[in-house]
Parts: sequence; structure tokens; C-alpha cells
Amino acid sequence: MSFARVYSAQPSLLGSHIITVETDITKGLNSFSVVGLADKAVEESRDRMAAAIKNCGLTSPKQQNKKTVIALAPADLKKEGPLFDVAMALSYLLAAEECDFDVEKRLFVGELSLNGNLRPVKGILPIVKEAKDKGFKEVYVPKDNAAEAGLIQGIDAFGVETLESLLEHLDKNTKKSILPTPKTKIVSKKSKIFTDMSEIKGQEGAKRGLEIAAAGGHNIAMWGPPGTGKTMLARAFIGLLPELSYEEILEVTSIHSVAGALSEPLMINAPFRSPHHSASSVAIVGGGTIPKPGEITLAHRGVLFLDEFPEFNRQVIETLRQPLEDKVISISRARGSINFPADFILVATMNPCPCGNYGNNDKVCICSPSAIVRYKRKISGPIMDRIDVWIEVPHVGYKMLETKEEGEHTEDIKKRVLSAREKQKLRLKSFDIPFSLNASLSGKSLKKVAELNNEVADRFRQHAEALSLSPRAYHKVIKLARTIADLDNQEEIKEKHILEAVGYRPKEEAL
Repeated sequence: MSFARVYSAQPSLLGSHIITVETDITKGLNSFSVVGLADKAVEESRDRMAAAIKNCGLTSPKQQNKKTVIALAPADLKKEGPLFDVAMALSYLLAAEECDFDVEKRLFVGELSLNGNLRPVKGILPIVKEAKDKGFKEVYVPKDNAAEAGLIQGIDAFGVETLESLLEHLDKNTKKSILPTPKTKIVSKKSKIFTDMSEIKGQEGAKRGLEIAAAGGHNIAMWGPPGTGKTMLARAFIGLLPELSYEEILEVTSIHSVAGALSEPLMINAPFRSPHHSASSVAIVGGGTIPKPGEITLAHRGVLFLDEFPEFNRQVIETLRQPLEDKVISISRARGSINFPADFILVATMNPCPCGNYGNNDKVCICSPSAIVRYKRKISGPIMDRIDVWIEVPHVGYKMLETKEEGEHTEDIKKRVLSAREKQKLRLKSFDIPFSLNASLSGKSLKKVAELNNEVADRFRQHAEALSLSPRAYHKVIKLARTIADLDNQEEIKEKHILEAVGYRPKEEAL
């Protein structure tokens, strides 16, 4: 045989494509070429696979006076990265008659080291999912990626350590075999960045705002002088969110796997992303020549924490308009456009001015009036409208800091959050409306599930006129009141719920 075909795959955006790896060997002067729109990393696979084959005791393509051509199909799809090393090596060995095995319904992915070991690669989860959907029965991945591959039901995933052990497993004449990876069990565990609410002294108003935000999926901004606990509160917020469902775990893990941001085999907990204020707009929203997910997509189903919110570039802040409203981000490039998911809760913190002492009776603000105005103008009206809850985090007295009395624990608050979310789910089901949190309700759905009685509507209209609320802000107050009523275990929105919701609109001192 001088021709062979093996199957591999490549991540593409948040999905993947099946790649056919074909090898043809003919007589002639020694040459070795890879065709199929391959990038530099794929081109260098020739040297990696040649050394790996030689160190496995087989004949390297560079040791033979033959012409070798490896084609990666489809030819018009750009191939990137070292994922095809194993498939290219197996395809060559089959064509050179150095091995013999059945290639059908089998898919191979992995990077080869020079001694034949397999190194982990990114994007395994969407690859295995695509392989299953295309009818493959077995997928062979580096051992370090096996746990991630084991998430997908209905396909056998094999974790491979070396090319030599893979060849022995595929050889029908040997009894050495690799056992399929057991299906990965999802076990809930504590987040590494988890801070319990009881560790934060005082700030009951901020804790209440975070509870409401978690219950209804509302965006929240906290403002106040430096050192009052804004960052601690934001990091404690992640503990109020429910655990991800199986489908959400697959979705979030796939995103992080493709982006190369997977620090552990599975994303069990809701993600918490905290980019620095010097991050570019591409880093936040995604993009590049070949669009890749940014921080807002990596925060999907979790929290995007923007500390020192006004310190971010104005352009970066304005790019949040679409994802905060539509829960997706559209990235357009010359090659086309792509929509990345961006369903996250924004938690933003900020100081009242650049030095942080504006309005503080105990410290003198050293900022010029123009600097304060410039600082506040960083947050435009449309962005302010898209943030539902604005909370002041004031200075905490030393007496409060010294008290040994613990506040309410995160788990106790979380129970109320889960109860409120369950109420939302049952309510929408009774109206035959697809589930979404209160913050994401459409205008039509909101009218059904959050109708105000005449008296409450009249009072709210007065407040809306006094505050000159935009139509968006008007509906956001109602959504917020709906969440507050759910936490209060009330089916009907009452005046006190509306008044509390109105109280969370941005204050002039904040902006």
C-alpha cells in the first residue's frame, strides 16, 4: 500500500471540523510535503512525527528515498496547531506498510514529542462532541486530555501516553491494549476564589444588592472609597450562584478548552473572569484574524468582574453595550462574522474619583474638578442604563471591624437565591415561556409575569417621571422589583418592592 487515510479534527471557533489526513508515497528523490492550507505549526509536524517514528523503532520517512505527500482535507480550511501529529504519523505508517489497522470510525488527535510521547492539546471537548455527532465510535487523545474527552457520552475515549503504545493497541496481533477512559463524573467542589460573605464585616446593603443580583441575574455596580470591601464582595458573589448543569458544564468547558484557558479538566463552577483595566477591546470581546473568544465569552454562565470600572478604556466599556443587552457578541471581520455567547452577570466596582476621596469628610480629595468630570464621563448613559443595581459601599467603622460576631454565611443567602430562581422557573413554565432569569425577560414576557396593579403602577409612574427614567431603565426597575418580590416569597409585586428597586438606580454621587 502506498496510500492511506486517517481521520483527525480541528477546533473551529467554538465547534470543530473533521479533518481527513491522506498520505501518498511514491518512488523518487526524498521529499516530504504537507498540503492543505497548513500553518507553520502543522508544517513543523513533519519533523516531530519523523523523530517520533524513528524513536519508536520504525523507519522514519526521512530515512527513505521516497516522495511523501500528506494532504489535510478539506483543502480550503486553514489548519492550525499540532493536533494532527498523531494522525499524520499513523497515516504515513499505514501507507508505508509499517502497521495495519482498521481506520473506520476512529479519530486521532494529539501532539507528538520527539521521543514519541503525546502532549495535550486544546479544544478536545468540541472535537469529541463533533466526532460523536459524525458517527465515530472511538477517539484517541493524549492522556492528559482523557478526563475532558470522557465527558461525552456515546463514544469511547482512549487516553494515550506514547505513539508506541497506541500502535500496540491498534495491532490486531498483540494483546497489549489501552482501556477506554471511564466516563468523567461531575463532582461539585469549592471555587478557588471563593470568599464567604460572613468574612466581610458590615456592608449589609451591598450584600443585599448582591443577593438580588444573583437571584435575578442582574448586573451590579458598587461604588465607594478604596479599601471598603468592594473587591471582596465581588469575589464572594460567585458563591451565591448555583452550580452549573451538565449541559452548561459542557458548554463552558468547551469555550475554555478552545480558548486554551482550561486550567482543570472540567469547569464545574460558574466562571469568574477578572481582566485588568489595561486590557484591550479585543481581549475583552474577542476577535483577531481568526476570531477567538474574549473575556466576556469566557465569563459565559458566570461573572465578569471589572474592578476600577472607569479606569478601563472608554472604547472597551462601550463594547459591553451589545453583550449586556443581547447576551451575545457579534464579531465581524473581512472573512465573515461570528456570534459568541456572552450570557454573564457584570459586577463592576469604582471609586467616586481617581484618588477615591471625593465626598469623604475625613480625607481631602486631591483631584481637580476636570479630572473628576473626566473620570465620571467614562461611564456613558447607555452603559448606566444596562446596569440594574447601583450600590454604595461606604467606609466601615473600626468598631465594626473588631467585632467577633459573624455575619450571614454564603450558604444561607444562596438558599434564598436558589428558591427565588425556582419560583421564576415555575412561573415561566405556567405561562409556557422558555426559561430565563428575570433580568433577561423580554417585554412581552415581562408584561405577563410582572403586571403591576393600578395603585402600584401609579406610584411607580410618579417615581419614573421624577427620575426621568428611559424606557429601558423603566423596564429594568420592574424586572428588579419582580426579583425582590421573589426573594420576599410574594407572587404580586407590591409598592415596597418597587420602592426598593427604584432605590438601586444610579445616584448623582456615583456618576
